[in-house]
Amino acid sequence: MSPVRTLGAGYGARGQGDVFPDPDALTLSTGLERAFGVLAGRTTAVLTGAGISTDSGIPDYRGPDAAPREPMTYQEFMASAANRARYWTRNQVGWHHLALADPNAAHFALARLEATGAVHGVITQNIDRLHERAGSYAVVDLHGRYDRVLCTRCGTLIPRAVWGRLLDDLNPEFARRSPHPHDIDFAPDADAEIHYDGDYRVPDCPVCGGVVKPDVVFFGEKAGAGDVARATAMVDTAQAVLVLGSSLTVHSGRRFVRRAVRDGKPVVIVNHGRTRSDADACVKIDAGVADFLMAFERELPAR
Repeated sequence: MSPVRTLGAGYGARGQGDVFPDPDALTLSTGLERAFGVLAGRTTAVLTGAGISTDSGIPDYRGPDAAPREPMTYQEFMASAANRARYWTRNQVGWHHLALADPNAAHFALARLEATGAVHGVITQNIDRLHERAGSYAVVDLHGRYDRVLCTRCGTLIPRAVWGRLLDDLNPEFARRSPHPHDIDFAPDADAEIHYDGDYRVPDCPVCGGVVKPDVVFFGEKAGAGDVARATAMVDTAQAVLVLGSSLTVHSGRRFVRRAVRDGKPVVIVNHGRTRSDADACVKIDAGVADFLMAFERELPAR
């Protein structure tokens, strides 16, 4: 039986690229009117990155305050039981951080814009599920979701909380010694900066005995074919694309900007710092995502 979703390049990039301010970008005050002129009256597909969730306490990968890090690749994860044990010790602490995060004003604003019909759907590169919790319905979790795990052999999906209990049952000493989340540095992929020098046991898939991994797209994998198809359809049936809080460093998200430009659809980018698609945007604004969305909402006619 094949996995539920084709796995294989995209959740994060190894290390952190330098983040530079964009001298050619507009400020919120100077760019809002232009962005509104482009997007108002057009159904819009929205692509979001880690920058939309920083106000929820989830750090981003490439923002000005992001710490350099080397995410584990899919190939490293699958290569040895020792690598998987090291990964799960960190993720067993880190996933709780995402579970405790709440949607912020930007997530709620997008949900309201979807309800009015202004937003056609959301393609998110985040795994935190905050769009869904804020009330958005048309969401493609392009890089997977933190709240479940997947058997790489039979495709069985297991809730992350259930998997966590299995890990704790096998590793009671680690469960007792786990540091408090407030004392740990986290990454947006539920990785936690901790060190554990004891033996850590990882169960096999309870159905087939295969290797279990988070249901997220690791660096070194490709976004699932079904998710890419849904996201592509969302862009193709929209009249404009709005990018929020993404540097567009990885191809999995940037492809949709390129597709929109190829089809003659306008692209608006709101992000702190430069992105790899700035030259494709008809409007680029250097501003916080929530600030932009709240201001954009105020410009809409009263319903």
